[in-house]
Amino acid sequence: MFKPMRLRLWWVPAFGAALLVGAQGVHAQPKPGAAASQWPPAADAPQDARAWLARTHEAASRRNYQGVLVLSAAGQFSSSRVAHFVDGNQQAERIDALDGESRGVLRLNDTVHTLWPKAHVAVVEQRDVRANFPALFSGPGGRVLEWYELRQLGIDRVAGFEADVVLLRARDPWRYSQRLWAERQTGLLLRTDILAANGQTLESEAFSELIIDIKPQVEVIQNLLKRLEGYKVVRPVAIPVSLESEGWQVRNLPAGFREVQSARRSLGTPDDPRTPVVLQAIFSDGLTHVSLFIEPFQPERHQAQGSTAIGATHSLVLQRGTQWITVLGDVPVETLQRFVDALERRR
Repeated sequence: MFKPMRLRLWWVPAFGAALLVGAQGVHAQPKPGAAASQWPPAADAPQDARAWLARTHEAASRRNYQGVLVLSAAGQFSSSRVAHFVDGNQQAERIDALDGESRGVLRLNDTVHTLWPKAHVAVVEQRDVRANFPALFSGPGGRVLEWYELRQLGIDRVAGFEADVVLLRARDPWRYSQRLWAERQTGLLLRTDILAANGQTLESEAFSELIIDIKPQVEVIQNLLKRLEGYKVVRPVAIPVSLESEGWQVRNLPAGFREVQSARRSLGTPDDPRTPVVLQAIFSDGLTHVSLFIEPFQPERHQAQGSTAIGATHSLVLQRGTQWITVLGDVPVETLQRFVDALERRR
């Protein structure tokens, strides 16, 4: 199934247009004397790569903006309307899908409401560690340059804005490279491409319309959250744990990845005793995240084993003894297999 809305806030393993260029194209201005199709491009990093990344991170969290975000993956497109507001210590965000079934997200600080108007259901959860575009990473990103090399590509235009274009080139085959477009005045990310080892674009996410530095309207989100009459509010149970405390350990993970968040989570309504409960662990190299899910094997629910790919996102599912393992992320399938091979039951 195509990912119609890239909401990394979702932990459940549900498994303008003129802006977007073809899957193979990079329209940044090449360096004098450089071949336009050269891959990888000649190394030419900004003087302070860490400062460049920190600026994009700060812009995504502290700027007020709204626009239309377009996702292209596996030859399909979807779009969402996004608004992000910051007022003092208050942060608010609204994301509305413009394709398919009506659905959206309202976030106030670290509390996230996922709304399904047709079913009149509101799922309330705490924000997890994964970042949503235009955020590049969740924390300060200090580890990113250990596993990715930043190279400057040139200047381009996205959604009417001039943008600096850079490549975060993976230093090994366990992760994908990313090509980034950042607005020159503010540093706000305008577009990101996830690239295969041969330079092919696997997935692209970009603004087709955008207004930066609008008036903050945190109260708009607050007022919307007060109008949930008629909605069934579901609060999935999430108990923070660690893999080790649950009797698991991981050894020989792909370089750079480490456990950053783990919890026991319910997959349905908390008041239903039949609700499946899974152990979820999230791993990160500072930029990319991999999610690992472990649950008791149930023949009526768990059947097909193997791997699937949608754009840059791979998933791998298999039975291991009495357990059903699911691992997914924007990484090569070989990386997911390394995660499975690294997982060991201690008790």
